[in-house]
Amino acid sequence: MRSKYSRVLCERLSVDVAWAKGPWVILSNNCTTEYTADWPRDRPRTISTSARNRRVEARSMLLSCLHLPEVSREPGPPVSACAGRATPEPMLGGMSAPARIFMIRHGQSAANADTSIYNRVPDYRIPLTELGVEQARAAGEALRRKLDGEPVCVYVSPYLRAYQTLEALNLGSLTERVIEEPRLREQDWANFQIAGDIGDQKELRNLYGHFFYRFREGESGSDVYDRISSFMETLYRHWEKPDYAPNTLLVTHGLTMRLFCMRWFHWSVEYFESLNNPGNAELRTLIRNDQDKYDLDTPFSQWVQRSTDETVLNAPPMVF
Repeated sequence: MRSKYSRVLCERLSVDVAWAKGPWVILSNNCTTEYTADWPRDRPRTISTSARNRRVEARSMLLSCLHLPEVSREPGPPVSACAGRATPEPMLGGMSAPARIFMIRHGQSAANADTSIYNRVPDYRIPLTELGVEQARAAGEALRRKLDGEPVCVYVSPYLRAYQTLEALNLGSLTERVIEEPRLREQDWANFQIAGDIGDQKELRNLYGHFFYRFREGESGSDVYDRISSFMETLYRHWEKPDYAPNTLLVTHGLTMRLFCMRWFHWSVEYFESLNNPGNAELRTLIRNDQDKYDLDTPFSQWVQRSTDETVLNAPPMVF
């Protein structure tokens, strides 16, 4: 059924990129968008070029009759042509992006002390040791000094050892919000890990490469990289809120921290492969500078020398 109101067509034949300004859309030569009285104005739908050409003559009359404004050519947020959806192109300018992004690896876990626990306890339920709790408490003291009374928005891996680390940090009223974020979880190696099998797979990973090797019943480093990329898009959306906290904290795992930085700073695979894990309850901080970019306060140590832009084209093969 057609609406009792005429459909409004907005067309510009001379532009190649679609731009949104308010509820009205300028579209490319390939398609156009219509709004109707029974269709939400923030949800444009695409119609064919032929339909557009048949009705474009009514454009000025319809705009006048419905008292609608002319479409401005001033660029707003980019919209993908024919889709009417904003292109994910994060820009820190204009966002409430935090001054600092803190990352912390969980304290020592029972599996860090005795890997045989993987045979009988699900990875996500492995707790901290007493030493791990003490490590997290010490890290919490350092973190509270850095925050100096400023609030922080926390994203935490759903693993028990990550939650226990967050609890031991004792941030109290500084915690503005805690968000459980499954994409910050540890790399999946298997369900219950069989010691001999995992040992064989580790040897295969050393031969194949840590970033691309995928564990049976588990993930590769590149799989974790992909979900971290997805998580970053969520961060950008959160940062668009004007009341976002001045600090972000990720309570996560060592590999996840390295891959977060790899994605953020566009490090090569070869450089990532050269990095050691941070220690248990070790902090890293991304600090926002005057150019609205972030600097890493402390580099990850390397077990072999590589630069951030070395690739498989010019780097010698790694021997793990």
